[in-house]
Amino acid sequence: MAVLGVDVGGTFTDAVLLADGEVRTAKVATARRQEESVVAAARAVGAADVERFTHGTTVATNALLERKGARTAFVATAGFEHLLHLRRQNRRHLYRLCEQHPEPLVPLERCFGVDERVGPGGVLRPLRLDSLPDLEGVEAVAVCLLFAFREPEHERLVAGELRRRLPAARVVASHEVAPEFREYERASTTAADAYLGPVVSRYLRALAAACAEARLPEPLVLRSSGGVATVDEAAAHPAFALVSGPAGGAVGAALIARRSGFADAISLDMGGTSTDVCLIAGGEVGRASERAVGGLPIRLPTVDVHTVGAGGGSIAWLDAGGALRVGPHSAGADPGPACYGRGGTEPTVTDANLVLGRLPFTLAGGLQLDPDAAERALGDVDPGDVVRVVNAEMLRALRVVSVERGHDPREFALVAFGGAGPLHACELAEELEIGTVLVPAAAGVLSALGLVAGDERRDGVRSYVVPLAEAGELPEAGEADLRYAGQSFELTVALGPQLAERFHRAHEERYGYADRHRPLELVAVRTAEIRPGPDLELPPAPPLRVTGPAVAELEGATCWVPAGWVGERDGQGTTILRRT
Repeated sequence: MAVLGVDVGGTFTDAVLLADGEVRTAKVATARRQEESVVAAARAVGAADVERFTHGTTVATNALLERKGARTAFVATAGFEHLLHLRRQNRRHLYRLCEQHPEPLVPLERCFGVDERVGPGGVLRPLRLDSLPDLEGVEAVAVCLLFAFREPEHERLVAGELRRRLPAARVVASHEVAPEFREYERASTTAADAYLGPVVSRYLRALAAACAEARLPEPLVLRSSGGVATVDEAAAHPAFALVSGPAGGAVGAALIARRSGFADAISLDMGGTSTDVCLIAGGEVGRASERAVGGLPIRLPTVDVHTVGAGGGSIAWLDAGGALRVGPHSAGADPGPACYGRGGTEPTVTDANLVLGRLPFTLAGGLQLDPDAAERALGDVDPGDVVRVVNAEMLRALRVVSVERGHDPREFALVAFGGAGPLHACELAEELEIGTVLVPAAAGVLSALGLVAGDERRDGVRSYVVPLAEAGELPEAGEADLRYAGQSFELTVALGPQLAERFHRAHEERYGYADRHRPLELVAVRTAEIRPGPDLELPPAPPLRVTGPAVAELEGATCWVPAGWVGERDGQGTTILRRT
């Protein structure tokens, strides 16, 4: 059985092939047309007779961040047309009073109301379909009516009428994509799904055609939750794949940590454009029911990855006050860092690492680096300062997923991967007082390895918003969102016996108190159908012992080992670095 995983990043596209117990890897530069990169990476790894092909993509993420989606309209219950613009009526930043929220994906002039009203107990005002406005000239429509998560009939009728009127447009109803309470988050998610639909579906159709021409099977697309979807499913609801690539990296990091004997770890995936971090507890990646992408809330199951604009290709620059900044702009793959010799002239993190002697002159894949070009690009900028600034950005991300959520990072190992992660991991670990860093042999392509080894997972959610005592019979497996009656937010605990008592204990652990006499409210139940991925046996890697300061050249990445650190490979091919 041959299993292929291809992960498209901002700079490189990585492929991992598992065939006959052998793992083969390849890395190619990402092309402007991503489907070409996918096929090129599959060819580079020698993919043939592939039975399962999983793909991680950033097309949806990039389209949202760059605001290159469809011309979208928004339809809400009359009187709530401005929901996307009113948001939660809170400030973007607590102490920066003038900082603006990101502009909604749908401008005010394309937000409309339909005459209807549903309340918690049912229909309050009948639906009048003739109140729907003329929406000519739009490519997509998002529909979000009040209480549609509980009573979706009005939304179904509105969506059906819009599809009849606008056969060429993409129409998305909120109960189809995010059937959960909280109108603003549901509306934001639905708008993003509609906005991304035409862009992502065009890419996926092109990808399917390119794969068929290359005699590859139609790929499964990794969802943000770590599960997979068919091309048709992903095209129908692209919001589910907004953090597709980073999710694969977190899954791969959890696999490496478990096999090296570390149940608790933090993943550090530093690529060419960004860095993704994720907490791994008990051998499982953290998951969340909501996350912000480009400043917009997306209420969908997702691997709990935190992303910052700090990568090997991140550009160093001076702000108006003369302070050194790094990122979020990146040189990408074309032209890439100055040292790539492809016409890049701006200084990047990779140029700084090369000048500091932390990179070889030839990278994995045979890319020759030009140290003179790196020095010219840096000019008077101290390369050590560039590394310190980008490290500070990544430290903030690592603290978000650990310290700010009540976890002591000293109790975790740090799993470093991506093309640049192992270059910075030991210095980051020192700042957090982490004593162990894990660098897998396949560090440069670990996200693609996670695609190969990941489970097939399909998540579901059902909203309740009722007293727990009135919820009736609940599934045996899954998670429940619970809160004390009157609270605004909820905690997620595993379903099973003594559910109420386990919520009390979780509340006490998080907030320092529990009120066992107060009634509980069940907000939602989350379930997942999981089919285990293929059994992955990593090939043995040659022995390696390293004592810092030293540069360790791995198969797909380079590791910088500072003074005071020593490392040795284990039987799984993972280099375990420890502070002496």
